[in-house]
Amino acid sequence: MFPTVVEILSADELRRTLNRLASEIVERASAVSDLVLVGIYTRGVPLAQSLAQQIQHLENYQVPLGALDITFYRDDLDKIGIRTPARTSIPFDLAGKTVVLVDDVIYSGRTIRAALNAINDYGRPDVIRLAALIDRGHRQVPIHPDFVGKTLPTSREESVRVFVQDIDGQDGVQLLTR
Repeated sequence: MFPTVVEILSADELRRTLNRLASEIVERASAVSDLVLVGIYTRGVPLAQSLAQQIQHLENYQVPLGALDITFYRDDLDKIGIRTPARTSIPFDLAGKTVVLVDDVIYSGRTIRAALNAINDYGRPDVIRLAALIDRGHRQVPIHPDFVGKTLPTSREESVRVFVQDIDGQDGVQLLTR
């Protein structure tokens, strides 16, 4: 039996959603000069890059951009199997900054818990916020995103696929049901 695929966000809708998220991030920042974006591998990194470009367009300010690999901070390596870690790159000081962690989908919250542990190894920011393109619910830890592109109630049997041009050759979001 093949899964049913439902388009949640087209490429244009994804672009508009990222534009809105960038605006919300700027609005909530106490000072744009204290703002940094850190994308969580894999798809959080290009999403963070898109947000940074939009903030540059809105504010004429180049937001520092980092990339975070959480492989060694995960508590489920026995379930997800062996992974080759990506290279974490945070080429700026986090002290006194507002860090916005960026991820594609928030589900159980465990990825973000691991990211919070990892980010603390790189410094002590003033504030850490979370931007998630899709919030599909089903938390196992008490973590809630500050910025959400789309809330998508799902069942545990469903899955969400985010496509970004840099990785997948297309932009969009799909829901797969069985």
